Formats: sequence, C-alpha cells, structure tokens
Amino acid sequence: MRSTTLGRTGTAVSELSLGAAPLGNLFHTISDEDAAATVETAWACGIRSFDTAPHYGLGLSERRLGAALRTRPREQFTLSTKVGRLLRPRTGPHGDDLANGFAVPATHERVWDFSARGVRTSVEESLTRLGLDRVDIVYLHDPDDYERDAFVHAYPELERMRAEGLVGAIGAGMNRTAMLTRFVRDTDVDVVLLAGRYSLLDQSGLASLLPEAARRGVSVLVGGVFNSGLLAVPRPGATFDYAPASTQLLDRALALKAVCEAFEVPLRAAALQFPLGHPAVAGLLLGARSTVEVVDAAAMIRHPIPPDMWLALRSQGLLPQDAPLPAHHHDEGRV
Repeated sequence: MRSTTLGRTGTAVSELSLGAAPLGNLFHTISDEDAAATVETAWACGIRSFDTAPHYGLGLSERRLGAALRTRPREQFTLSTKVGRLLRPRTGPHGDDLANGFAVPATHERVWDFSARGVRTSVEESLTRLGLDRVDIVYLHDPDDYERDAFVHAYPELERMRAEGLVGAIGAGMNRTAMLTRFVRDTDVDVVLLAGRYSLLDQSGLASLLPEAARRGVSVLVGGVFNSGLLAVPRPGATFDYAPASTQLLDRALALKAVCEAFEVPLRAAALQFPLGHPAVAGLLLGARSTVEVVDAAAMIRHPIPPDMWLALRSQGLLPQDAPLPAHHHDEGRV
C-alpha cells in the first residue's frame, strides 16, 4: 500500500490508516480476540498506520492496539494518539459509558485538559496503556470549546515535544474546518485530521482548509469518508454524522450510488477514493470493527474507477466543479 510522508517530517502514513475507535467498543462490544484479529488483518492488507485516543473506550482502544502492535517491528508502523482528555478514576459505583458512545464500564471520567502539563501527562499515560516507548503523531483532540487553551498552551507543548524528539509529527483532529484552518495558517503543524468534512456528501473542507494546507505544505488525513454510514449503505434510517440522515441527504446518496452503479463501481469505492484526489490529502483514516470491514476497505481503495465516472458525477451536480478528481492514483500520480 502506498505511503506518504507528512508535511516536512520523516513520518509516513499508509494510504489507509486503521482507526481504532471501534476497538474501544464504539457503540457495541467486541472481544479482545476480534480486536486483535482486526489489527492483524489490517497488517496483512498492507496498512501500516494506526490511530487511537484515550477517549476511545476509556483507554481500552489504546490497550488493545498496543497489545496487537507490540510484536511488530517498531520502525515498520506509524502510530497516532490524541491529547485533550485525561482519564481519571471514578469512585463509588459506576454504570456504563454508552452516553459517550462506548460500551465499556464507566470506571474513569474524562477531564478536559489542554494545559501544557495536561498534554505531556496525556502522552505519558497513553504510552503506558499502549506499552510502547513512543508515538509518531499526536493530535489535539476536538479542541472546539478550548480554542484559547489549545493555541496558547497545548500546541506550544506539542511543538516542544516534537523538538525534543518525543513525537515525530504534531497536529489537530476535528470535524469542523474553521479552527483546523487556523492551525494550518497560524502554527507549524505537520498534519490535520479532518473528520467527515471532505466526502462525496460534504465538501466543506474544500472552501478554505484544503487549499490552505496545500499552499503551506501541511498534510491532511481525512476521516469519516462514509459520513458514519450513509455512504456505506444508503437506505432509510442510515446515519449521517451519527444521526438519522435527512431525506434530502439520503436522496443525494442514492443518486451518487446510481451513477456509480452505472459504471459498475461500488459506492464505497468512490467514497474512499474521492478524497485522495486532492493534493493536500495524504491518506484516509477508517475505523473498522472486524476483519471483514478491513478487507473490504483495502479492496475498495484499489477498485478501478473509470475517469468518466467522476466526470458524470460532476456533470450531474453531485460533485462541485472545483473538487480535484482522482486519477488512477495508484500508478499515475494525481491530477
């Protein structure tokens, strides 16, 4: 699988990164064995980049991912985690964490902390859970409501940790574009992780973030290419951004699917490959909870798509005129 170096760093990501939120029991419980098999399959498919966070399952995702990667040669994979939420033990009886989306016991609470000390503490605690001696990429995680702290305290600490060689690349991950654009414009981040805002259904990242990143040599990883399900299987009741999709969005997804099917291309393949057409996009981050999902994604990202299909989507108003269209990016580079 192709890999790209992030920004001006020596840190590389494979075209497809495994997002490990599902390994933290996102919405549903999975077994330790299934979690390990998912990582094993990702490795067998050529995936060499893995993303986690303390938030995912109150540390369960980090523990499972670390256990699965610990036997691999450390120089052969890229690992990212995130800062901004510290995990602190709860006292007394506790229920589950499903209010936050994870089917785990609520043994800990998340404490928002974008202070310099909080950032460093978070990375140290993540390394303990992972059982590894370093992470390659650290993102500020969802700093939406902590903009001042993120820029004044947390980001400078990440810069210091990068200078010390503790991390290879630094950035921020969010599902909104405005603050990420500010990070690209006003700081020296290497990479930003944009969730759900550059997909076949939502190109809002195209307005300012992606052009700014391309101009400044900052890499973008795109997550949420299926917009939480609607682009994987468009049907009534499917979700968009984790809520039931509107009739208008469902109709649009079905129209996209119809054009793809006319060219004998699965909608999932188009959804995965579309963001890679933009020169700022270094790769995709895809959460998977099973070996089946990993194998499917690896196949879909390689599925041949005729250039005429992209032109048909554009001519029918289903893609904006200014969205760069993917070439056969596996062998001819990008247009």
